[in-house]
Amino acid sequence: MPNRLFKETSPYLVQHADNPVDWHPWSEKALTLAREQDKPILLSIGYSACHWCHVMAHESFENAATAALMNEQFVNIKVDREERPDLDQIYQTAHGMLTGRNGGWPLTMFLTPEQMPFFGGTYFPDTPRYGMPAFRDLLSNVAQHYREKKDELAQQNEQLLDDLRLTLPQGGQGEALDEAPIVAGLQQLQSIFDLEHGGFDQAPKFPNPADIELCLREGAGGNAKALDMALKTLRGMALGGIYDQLGGGFCRYSVDDHWEIPHFEKMLYDNGQLLCLYADAWRVTGEPLFTRVVEETVAWALREMHAPDGTFYSSLDADSEGAEGKFHVWQSDEIRSLLTEQEYALIEPYYGLDGAPNFEHGAWHLHVACDLETAAQKSAVSLETALQLLASARRKLFAARELRVRPGRDEKILTSWNALMVKGLARAGRAFRNTEWITAAQNAVDVIRSRYWIDGRLLATGKDGDVRLNAYLDDYAFLLDAQLELLQAEYRAVDWEFALALAETLLERFQDNAVGGFYFTSHDHETLIYRPKIGYDNATPSGNGMAAYGMQRLGHLAGRNDFLQAARRTLMGFEDLLQKSPAGCPSMLMALREFLTPPTLVVLRGEDDELASWRGELEWHYRPHALLLFLANDIGALSPALDRPVQDHVNAWVCHGVNCLPAVDTLNELFAVI
Repeated sequence: MPNRLFKETSPYLVQHADNPVDWHPWSEKALTLAREQDKPILLSIGYSACHWCHVMAHESFENAATAALMNEQFVNIKVDREERPDLDQIYQTAHGMLTGRNGGWPLTMFLTPEQMPFFGGTYFPDTPRYGMPAFRDLLSNVAQHYREKKDELAQQNEQLLDDLRLTLPQGGQGEALDEAPIVAGLQQLQSIFDLEHGGFDQAPKFPNPADIELCLREGAGGNAKALDMALKTLRGMALGGIYDQLGGGFCRYSVDDHWEIPHFEKMLYDNGQLLCLYADAWRVTGEPLFTRVVEETVAWALREMHAPDGTFYSSLDADSEGAEGKFHVWQSDEIRSLLTEQEYALIEPYYGLDGAPNFEHGAWHLHVACDLETAAQKSAVSLETALQLLASARRKLFAARELRVRPGRDEKILTSWNALMVKGLARAGRAFRNTEWITAAQNAVDVIRSRYWIDGRLLATGKDGDVRLNAYLDDYAFLLDAQLELLQAEYRAVDWEFALALAETLLERFQDNAVGGFYFTSHDHETLIYRPKIGYDNATPSGNGMAAYGMQRLGHLAGRNDFLQAARRTLMGFEDLLQKSPAGCPSMLMALREFLTPPTLVVLRGEDDELASWRGELEWHYRPHALLLFLANDIGALSPALDRPVQDHVNAWVCHGVNCLPAVDTLNELFAVI
């Protein structure tokens, strides 16, 4: 008999619908039940592509004896962290305070009926191992502690609430809004940069797109060390096993420090952000490696993540047939059987098949072990022949891999993650002038605007036409940023109006009017034990950093001082964070840079053909601090902020902050002023 999860939009929750555990989704009904029965809540947070979530589910939640104990002593609530990032942020923070350890998924927290956490951890095994107790033993001990130590728990809860409130930024006077945090942030990143392999810190090594983007942007301003950190990291990832060398797209992270063996799940949010970075890196260098990564990653997104309605699915699982990475790894004799002798002779050194197996059970995971010139020399062929052999070998291996049992796909649609992919497609489309990619981005936004934007507010998630859940700061901030990118790719009045509406809703429903900045949840959101307001970047950018960045840019474009002041007050509100931990908030640092030096605004008007010629000359340059809008003469009515006189030839209007120059009508002159 299915439990209460079978009607949910989250594939992760539906995966647990047949558990013998009497699971509830997070709801007032479940919370009321806990209060009425005076039972503690067992809160389990995970997501569908999470390997250890699957392990704990198989060991414990599918076990009848364990489920009986859970059902007897707890009200059991299952949460998808991707649908409810508000709950995940609250209880991950509480976990860190209670245990002094990093959190992760699955997150297993025990709460009072009033939602206050009093004990927790992440994965717990079914038998004592890894220095952890058996989950069943833990359940009995926690339930007993709740019954017998209520006075002690009340004191602990009061202290925890005080500690949670202390995490909220207290604001500043704006006196320190200078570039010192940017300089310090780059110095901190440099101190943990891997000089040999690229990337920041040690294994497990994550892409950290916001760190790379900060380095790229500052590199464009003349910081050679920052540029080198960005490009070395992007090259290392593109050649490593974290990148799918056959099918395109990036896995979540590398378990080693040299990008060779990934955790094999693929997330939409990583790939949307990395598309932007590789398109920008190509603009900086013109390297074919970056072109290939962009083209293959877009192809992967459109082939494997594209929903029929034009939006994008959330993730691909790390596991297939119950084993992590099984879809991706190879036995050497299997590869040899699929290729000609000449093809195998080339890819053996190129993909490192001439060394020891690098994965479990004597298997290989493909990564680029040497450059193609070296592989060509070893296999005694010309570089031109090597290129042909590599292409044919990759096609054959990809075709064979397509016949395998595929990893599971989480087919829910998340507004915030779609916004990141929209931005990536639009940025790549701009850089490579690929109208198909731009159209795909526009189509996704059109669906979000028509189905997820209802009565002036966003919804966060949907699946199979069932759209639900009040949206979060990230949904609004990421979508505003994506709209600004789309406007530069191809101006549409509907995108301009949507950007304005998103910004106005941010001010109305999320802004902290007392301190500055934006809460993660809206003013009319469900009341929880704590209302986060976060400046740090994680796997996705900080909503506050992106809100400040987007509001600032739109404020300059639209001439809206209220947007500009909201951005300024956000930076002031997080002034202490910018001073103490600048490397932890690169998105905020990018907004700070544009506060100190407003972006260059360029509005071009002209006939389509001539405008396209100018666009072709302008778009392949990397100008991160410029906003370029190309407005055809026949585009129709424009906002007064963008309306410029129509001429019989292209004219460009350039503004540096509030200083606007006379119209420019030659490309050379335009290059000189931007």
